[in-house]
Amino acid sequence: MELEKFSYDNKIVKYFTIASIVFGVVAMLAGLTAAIQLFYPAFNFDLQYTTFGRVRPLHTNAVIFAFVGNAMFAGVYYSMQRLLKTRMFNDMLSWIHFWGWQLIILAAAITLPLGYTTSKEYAELEWPIDIAITLIWVVFGINMIGTIIKRRERHMYVAIWFYIATFVTVAVLHIVNSMEIPVTLFKSYSWYAGVQDALVQWWYGHNAVAFFLTTPFLGIMYYYLPKAANRPVYSYRLSIIHFWSLIFIYIWAGPHHLLYTSLPDWAQSLGVVFSIMLIAPSWGGMLNGLLTLRGAWDRVREDPVLKFMVVAVTAYGMATFEGPMLSLKNVSAIAHYTDWIVAHVHVGGLGWNGFIIFGMFYWLVPKMWKTELYSRNLANTHFWLGTLGIIFYALPLYVAGITQASMWKQFDAEGFLVYKNFLETVVQILPMYMLRAVGGSLYLIGVLIMIYNLIKTAGIGSFVSDEEAEAPALEKKEITGGHWHSVLERKPVIFTTLSLVAILIGGIIELVPTFLIKSNVPTIASVKPYTPLELHGRDIYIREGCNNCHSQMIRPFRSETERYGEYSKAGEFVYDHPFLWGSKRTGPDLAREGVGKLKKSDSWHFYHMLDPAQVSEGSIMPPYPWLFEQMIDKDLTAGKITALRTVGVPYPEGYEETANSDLEAQAKTITGNLAAEDVEISGDAEIIALIAYLQRLGKDITVKE
Repeated sequence: MELEKFSYDNKIVKYFTIASIVFGVVAMLAGLTAAIQLFYPAFNFDLQYTTFGRVRPLHTNAVIFAFVGNAMFAGVYYSMQRLLKTRMFNDMLSWIHFWGWQLIILAAAITLPLGYTTSKEYAELEWPIDIAITLIWVVFGINMIGTIIKRRERHMYVAIWFYIATFVTVAVLHIVNSMEIPVTLFKSYSWYAGVQDALVQWWYGHNAVAFFLTTPFLGIMYYYLPKAANRPVYSYRLSIIHFWSLIFIYIWAGPHHLLYTSLPDWAQSLGVVFSIMLIAPSWGGMLNGLLTLRGAWDRVREDPVLKFMVVAVTAYGMATFEGPMLSLKNVSAIAHYTDWIVAHVHVGGLGWNGFIIFGMFYWLVPKMWKTELYSRNLANTHFWLGTLGIIFYALPLYVAGITQASMWKQFDAEGFLVYKNFLETVVQILPMYMLRAVGGSLYLIGVLIMIYNLIKTAGIGSFVSDEEAEAPALEKKEITGGHWHSVLERKPVIFTTLSLVAILIGGIIELVPTFLIKSNVPTIASVKPYTPLELHGRDIYIREGCNNCHSQMIRPFRSETERYGEYSKAGEFVYDHPFLWGSKRTGPDLAREGVGKLKKSDSWHFYHMLDPAQVSEGSIMPPYPWLFEQMIDKDLTAGKITALRTVGVPYPEGYEETANSDLEAQAKTITGNLAAEDVEISGDAEIIALIAYLQRLGKDITVKE
């Protein structure tokens, strides 16, 4: 058969690679900044834009979507062309995808420090950026599916299966979780409330890890690891089991992030069961990767590419064993809200994603520049610094997590909490936070060494923008017979449709009943919508990222009800758009901050926000002086009321016209309380709205004696 000549587009791969490396450094610097602030709060430079609450989402978004996302696209664009023996479907679409994605990252880098956030983890970006993500993802999908359609290779290799699953699932997750009602250009409220919002968010959050940080990199593993080892994949049949079982089971596991919360028990149980089942496909994939190295283990000692990939696959195996163990209710009861979870996440992020990306770059750059790697010694130095960085990062946080859980739950012989003051448990783990920053620094130094090594590699080589190739055209003829899966591998449209069905089943069964069956979220008659001033305060709480350190979800444990008060009920959150349960307790839970033994005076909150360390000696919470200088915008009140009424909050018709009168009256009460203690401040100051919100927390279900 006559061979057709064509060329592979390496230029787009080069640009995505450079973007990944540049944003990777930015993302890690943001992470290091946040880590240092946990033991040295002044490292925010007294700027509101660099406080922990704003830098933390900047760090997570930069790592996931800028560093890992760009690396994923580089890996996919390079491997897909070669696996399908064709150039990408359309060069223009490739470049729209590239520049569109970078503009989204730029928008995130500007808006998150400014406090424009939805507060939903890994989905903090506001609605205009969400729309842009949707459009650019569609462009990526058209380009990918178009490339598959015009391929010269009849069968789609396993890596392509994972790329297809990534595209369809991320599209579904992003659209469902981003349903929100705009208030202004950069402010919106989630379409869902309370329990439903939490379930949708963690269905998204867990599967963002699954289908943005895992499945595309499993595809990358299936391409680059055999290439680097010069060995075929260990087992084709194991690949099939790995793929279908992984994408079907993964989508169910999200509720394990909400164990012992107000989420219905049946949803929690489903999350636990499918999380445990997930061990099998995850370890099947890990073993398939490691056994691919059969007969080539001696090269792992010499080849830095293989070193990085072996550790990456091992870290994947560790994280995917630890994840299901953490989803057991008795383990979650200890680990949830502690730094144990942060350690677990970073074993996956630094070990799995980071190391497989580094291994891929060390393999890709010499290939595209037609040369050898500049220095294996530097690559090996990077490997050991990175490995030590992960160890120094993760181990202290495991210790910190167990220490936190132990201190939070400890009672004395008389049945009282030993550590009544939450701050005692914070001060105890500060040395662990310092060691974590050391680990992060080592990891970042390794990356800088890699950048130098890759630049020098490019310097001694010659970049091939359009790499010539040739292959026979795909013959248009009916192929019959073969293994059932080999038939599917020839039918990309059917394959894509089946992948979509596989991931929709779990999502529909878990989400729909929570919305349709009223008994899932019992209402509480005494729960009322927030007042206009409390609403402004809640939005300030979201803007400052307070939910990054404070939960608002008291679990039904004696240690928590003794410390915080009555456990949380589903009906308390029916007007919460979005929910603010949080996932980490660097500071105490605030769900009952306005009632009972936790209630403080307005002046306590005033001085605490002005200088936390003065009020609570040893506190690592930063001061918020700008809240005393900046004024709330009362012109936005009507829009907030109208938007929330649209999503089901029962504000009376026309209330938006008079809401500011109520706002001013409530503000006058608070300023009056402050004036009685010789504190003079405008009723329009943001601190007044925040005090109003904090004093509201827990009041709805408090029984008046």
